[in-house]
Formats: sequence, structure tokens, C-alpha cells
Amino acid sequence: MDRLDLNSVESRLRIIEDKLAIYELIASHPPSADTSHSDYTRSVYKEDGVFDRGPTLDGANGASDIAAFIERPEHHEAIASGLAHFVGLPLIDLRGDEAVVTSYLQIVHLDHEGQPRNLPNHGVSTGYRIHRAVVNRWELERVEGRWKIRRRTLLPVDGSEAHQDLLRRGLDDLYFSKRDD
Repeated sequence: MDRLDLNSVESRLRIIEDKLAIYELIASHPPSADTSHSDYTRSVYKEDGVFDRGPTLDGANGASDIAAFIERPEHHEAIASGLAHFVGLPLIDLRGDEAVVTSYLQIVHLDHEGQPRNLPNHGVSTGYRIHRAVVNRWELERVEGRWKIRRRTLLPVDGSEAHQDLLRRGLDDLYFSKRDD
């Protein structure tokens, strides 16, 4: 990557604009997944993008195959049952026209088996259940001025070294790496 002059207003503005665009890209995942907006999903992955869901879930290669995940009847059934994805604030490692983002994601759904409870001024609900928490590593690339996903790896938060390594790598790459800038 070209070395940025951090004393330059232009360089600092570029960093801010890149981070804001990446925040918006990561924040777009829940609304696109929870509405089955496959055209949007297809548009944010590179044509040869990879979606790696770890050793226990199926993954996909290519933007169209990745978008097909949210076109599945099972996904529509989950949406109709009260599916909601929640992302944590991502850690962004800018590398010129590439970036690596580390983040958390929770998959939540309406608890149809829960006991109805009243919350003053908010009505009655059976509550929600956290179905899964995962860590993500998003490898991004700027393509024609727009950030796109080259590879997304997600692993369950299960106490394993694998998910801890993914998180540690995001921190180490950003704060301790000796890469050439």
C-alpha cells in the first residue's frame, strides 16, 4: 500500500471515508440477510468471493452462490419466524485498497416457546433467543471505488482456539504487525 501522510488532511479524510464505507458495508449485512435481499448480497461480494462458514456449516464460492444462501426456503422460513442478525462494531485494518475487518455477529430469533411477559410501555412478548454468536473475518478489496467482500470467514464462539485465533489475528495484524506500509 502507498504510505499515507497522516499529517495530510487528504490522507486523514480518505481514512475516514474508507472506514465509514466499510462500517456501512458491514452494517448492511443484517438488513440484507433479514429481508433476503439477494441482489444486494450479490452486489457486495466479488464475483470470485468466498463465504467460509467454518468446519460445521456449508459455505459457498462466487457472488451468486453466496447470495443463494438467503434465497433458500429454509432462510425464508427463519425470516418468517422472527430472524434478526446483530453485528458488533467492527475493527477495521485498512491496507490501502484492501482491508481486513474483524467483528462479532449474533443471530437472534423470536422465542415462540417462551412465556409471555409484559414490559411496561412496551407490550407483551415471549422474548427472543440468541441462537448463535460468531466471529467474522471480512477480507475486503476496493473495486472501482467501492469496497467489496473478497472472503468472509465466520466461526462460532464456542471456546475453541480457532475462534480466539481469528479475533487475536485481527488485533495483532492491526496493532502489532510489522508489514510494509
